[in-house]
Amino acid sequence: QVQLVESGGGLVQPGGSLRLSCAASGSFFSINAMGWYRQAPGKQRELVATITSGGSTNYADSVKGRFTISRDNAKNTVYLQMSSLKPEDTAVYYCNADYRPTWYSNWLGSWGQGTQVTVST
Repeated sequence: QVQLVESGGGLVQPGGSLRLSCAASGSFFSINAMGWYRQAPGKQRELVATITSGGSTNYADSVKGRFTISRDNAKNTVYLQMSSLKPEDTAVYYCNADYRPTWYSNWLGSWGQGTQVTVST
């Protein structure tokens, strides 16, 4: 099973930057896509960005040009560099990973516990 631990959240002023990290640990055969999702109060969880093990990326329209997702496969870690932050980016950010426990297993999903990002003056 994969455990995901996020870090890097906090309070930042509008226009500022933050970098989130998510490290995967535990027992697994492989990890494919990793990604970031967010959930604001009273809203549904939404996709922010994903990245495959090969480096293909996908972004929500609302963050294109401002956020950059990257990963270090050797460290099983995914990052989210957030720039030009807006108050509407305020949310709990969750890390997600698709993984296989063994070479013959189906793909499973794992979620981190979330990290709060607050954009405010």
